[in-house]
Amino acid sequence: MTTLNPLYQLAADQKSAEVTDWSARISWVLGLVVFIAFVYWLMRQGWKWRGSLQSGLPELATTPDGFADGEELLTLTGRYHASTTAGQWLDRIVAHGLGTRSRAELTLTAQGLDVVRPGAADFFVPASALREARLDKALAGKVLPEGGLLVITWAHGDQLIDSGFRSDRAAEHQAWVDAVNHLAGAPGDHLTSTTTSTTEGTAR
Repeated sequence: MTTLNPLYQLAADQKSAEVTDWSARISWVLGLVVFIAFVYWLMRQGWKWRGSLQSGLPELATTPDGFADGEELLTLTGRYHASTTAGQWLDRIVAHGLGTRSRAELTLTAQGLDVVRPGAADFFVPASALREARLDKALAGKVLPEGGLLVITWAHGDQLIDSGFRSDRAAEHQAWVDAVNHLAGAPGDHLTSTTTSTTEGTAR
């Protein structure tokens, strides 16, 4: 009988193992959820605050009547990444839906640039408002391989804006740079951004 005592003791030890403290675990999970929700709320408030600062930006132009009748110079399907204050790649513009990433369909004619964005606000840039185009790799915090972004600079009201696009076929970007610069009367080929050139210059 005495030889069985260790087995009884082992069984008793197994049954008395500590039970998981579910209340503490649930409290920890709820605390994490509240923290994530708070961070999200702060981000939303920051977005709204930036939008209120940019409330003076005029409404975006819409596609003019008869635009579809004009001769298409180029078309592009891809993604719209963001718009920023020209020359300031981190100064994102969120007013009038320009801060919303989306699919995009671009059409360039002698009248200007038509940007159709499914699920987001469309806009039109008259040819007289186009300033230049270039290949770039970063805009509004988004970094892509060298030349992965087509950045078009245009005037809206009294502000210059850089808008970034990425074609489903990146090989098309250079043709867009050439065509937009020709239409805008911009001198030279703008292959890289000021930010990229400055970085390379510093590295030297």
